[in-house]
Amino acid sequence: MALSYDGPPQDFRFLLLPKATMLAVAAAIEPLRIANQLTKQTLYTWHTMTENGAPVTCSNGLRITPDQALAPLPSDAFGFVCAGVEPEKTCSPAVLGWLRREHRHGRSLGGICTGAFALARAGLLDGRRFTLHWENQPGFIEAFPSLTPTPNIYELDGRITTCGGGNTAIDMILALIEKQHGANLAIMVADMCIHMRSGSRSPQRAAHSVAIGSRNKALIKAIELMEAELEEPLTNDEMCSRLDISRRQLERLFKRYLGQGPMAFYLELRISRAFTYLNETNMTVAEIAAATGFSNTSHLSRQFRARYGTSPHSFRKAWS
Repeated sequence: MALSYDGPPQDFRFLLLPKATMLAVAAAIEPLRIANQLTKQTLYTWHTMTENGAPVTCSNGLRITPDQALAPLPSDAFGFVCAGVEPEKTCSPAVLGWLRREHRHGRSLGGICTGAFALARAGLLDGRRFTLHWENQPGFIEAFPSLTPTPNIYELDGRITTCGGGNTAIDMILALIEKQHGANLAIMVADMCIHMRSGSRSPQRAAHSVAIGSRNKALIKAIELMEAELEEPLTNDEMCSRLDISRRQLERLFKRYLGQGPMAFYLELRISRAFTYLNETNMTVAEIAAATGFSNTSHLSRQFRARYGTSPHSFRKAWS
């Protein structure tokens, strides 16, 4: 593809935190390589970094040897924090200091997958539109109650750029390519990735109607209500009153489409959220029990053990 451009290449620096998600890192870098390949020009350069220049182990167990340790960004470079599992535990004071310093110097920064945790801890997300992986959003909101991530696949807001990880990094980078070199190149890069582009306002998750195989409005509203009321779970009667349907109808809908009663489904949602908090936050087990609607840690432990075969304390100790 012929492209009339004789300017300097756009530089990208990817800071890999321990347990970063490799899929998201590769999805961010490959479109840059393909853009160079298609145009036979060096439109983009990229380098990987770790805090001290040592190899980092990703969430899938593979180790990456970086190009360099943390260093000041070139004036026109994009700096992305690439995180994954346990984002609260893998972000060090040195990383936070680097982010704050680069932001003060006017650099463009971003977060990939759960990189928004580091950006938030550095104080860079106030008043910004941003996102992170949907699975980690509940834990993020608990850690940063004044910040609200969007459900979208990526967000471009001034000097802050974020995406939800996985293949959404492709869409984020394609948007940056289009902004700099036009839609035709972005389309061709997407085709080479065999990737159907999605706009920034596309949601990360499929609609409930797709996930459960039903467009029944009452059932979808019931699930949405449960997800919104995990801290203080509603009773069956309260659910029916809010939804303006009978208890018999509610039971029938859940049995038909989900194979279990509404309260059993509700309990699974709460235990799954507790699992997420144990994985992704530094909240105590008591705080997690309160945030997921269990009366005390013993109640949470019994239900958690029944579901996962271990107690919350043992699970966290084994995972750490």
